[in-house]
Amino acid sequence: MDARLVERYLRVLGVTKKKPSVEALSELVFAHLTRVPFENISKLYRWKNGQTTLPTLEQFLDGIDQHNFGGTCYSNNIHFYTLLGELHYDVRLCGADMSAPDVHMVNMVRIEDDEYLVDAGYAAPFLSPIPLNLSTDYILHLGRDRYVLRPKDELGQSCLELYRDGSLKHGYLVKPSPRTIEDFRQVIADSFRPTATFLNSILLARFWRDRSVVIHNLTLIESQGKQWATRSLRRNEVASEIHKQFGMTTEIVTVAIENLEDLQDAWGDPFLGGRT
Repeated sequence: MDARLVERYLRVLGVTKKKPSVEALSELVFAHLTRVPFENISKLYRWKNGQTTLPTLEQFLDGIDQHNFGGTCYSNNIHFYTLLGELHYDVRLCGADMSAPDVHMVNMVRIEDDEYLVDAGYAAPFLSPIPLNLSTDYILHLGRDRYVLRPKDELGQSCLELYRDGSLKHGYLVKPSPRTIEDFRQVIADSFRPTATFLNSILLARFWRDRSVVIHNLTLIESQGKQWATRSLRRNEVASEIHKQFGMTTEIVTVAIENLEDLQDAWGDPFLGGRT
């Protein structure tokens, strides 16, 4: 990454360059999660305009600056990984299993003797680096969702589980081996197949401290602390609601979501690594 893009990325996040530390990493993670939403509108929009690859870093930053875009797991996490590396963090790009191996990617950051999970691409309120050297479960609550990170297993793998309304809904298993973006070439290509989940669903998530707004297909979910409220949206309300909540233009959103027929549950694939 050239210095100009590093400075631009930091400017987009509203932070300044600091020496690596837990405090500086926490500032970066919080800024990324609150400034850059999880959303698949940009993916749909670019796909409908013929793009079947991840946005370059310049496209990614243009999208945030000009359209209030963010991205899905691959774009959010690979670009954040690159930024952390440029800022001299000891960071590894790692694969995570969901319903199939390596269909998710995350970042693992080591600072001195401690290791942290940094995931800017799970539509989850991971606003701080999450410690991985655990002796007991690490638990986060927001609204009706409860996220549980288990202590590492004997292979050094970390299991993250999402419970919704008390039932296991989704999750992933992080494998600690360092990977490169080339290792994800096939799963990224698969994510642009016409049948792919994020080409057949709508999911946007925006976070603040202890608050979130999520639009999932035709439902708006607003959470504050342990309280939440949902509202059903009519199909012709979706573009205007996304504009209201996320700042994307109705014109772009309309193009992105037109002709989406049978909307898929973005959390619908079974998670095979959960524990009871």
